[in-house]
Amino acid sequence: MSLRSVVVVHPGGDDAANCGSLADRAYEELRQRILDSGFEPGTALSVPALARELEISRSPVREAVQRLIHEGLATHVPNRGAEVARLEISELIEIYEVKEPLLGLAARLAATRLTEVDVDALKAMMDEQDAALTGDTPESRFMELDVAFHGFIADVAANETLRRTVASFENKTSRAFPSGWSNREYARLSVEEHHAITDALIAGDADAAERASCAHVRKVRIRLARRHGEPHT
Repeated sequence: MSLRSVVVVHPGGDDAANCGSLADRAYEELRQRILDSGFEPGTALSVPALARELEISRSPVREAVQRLIHEGLATHVPNRGAEVARLEISELIEIYEVKEPLLGLAARLAATRLTEVDVDALKAMMDEQDAALTGDTPESRFMELDVAFHGFIADVAANETLRRTVASFENKTSRAFPSGWSNREYARLSVEEHHAITDALIAGDADAAERASCAHVRKVRIRLARRHGEPHT
């Protein structure tokens, strides 16, 4: 479907605003394709070709591709242009080593700032994750639930620098989540670890929340390393 067909263009309206809206929609479409493995690592992100496919002008597509590059989902290759970023397992493991203390800090801060509304939201998230384990849930759905869970905790932590840093890592590691979730035993373990984090958060125990979050990230890193035959500690 053309992106233009879902954008209302008012006569005499602000052209810059319309372009921005199209760029946002193009970005969301391309980002989702990357995360859903619709674009494999190394796939060329040709602005002219994507503009034709999305049936919009090149400017918003170019802006969308630049955002993807900025977030680490795409890279610029000299003499070739933009392409979907390649992520080696060794780099992924390094990212998880850095994520461990960051997500631990997010959980520690969130434990002291949770509201009743936040508690209800966390419980609903865990209900969704539990339900996903019982059905024929695609790996991409587990990925969405995982990203939403950790993103929510970072939001509740109310530290913008931390939130942005965590989000930048999630953009890269999300691409590896489907393979990490494809083993249903690994999926069950991750949901179990999410419950431990949630219980500590709801109890308002900052120390326990930090420990549970760090332990979860460390265990995910070990599972990913084991899955790819990499050494792990």
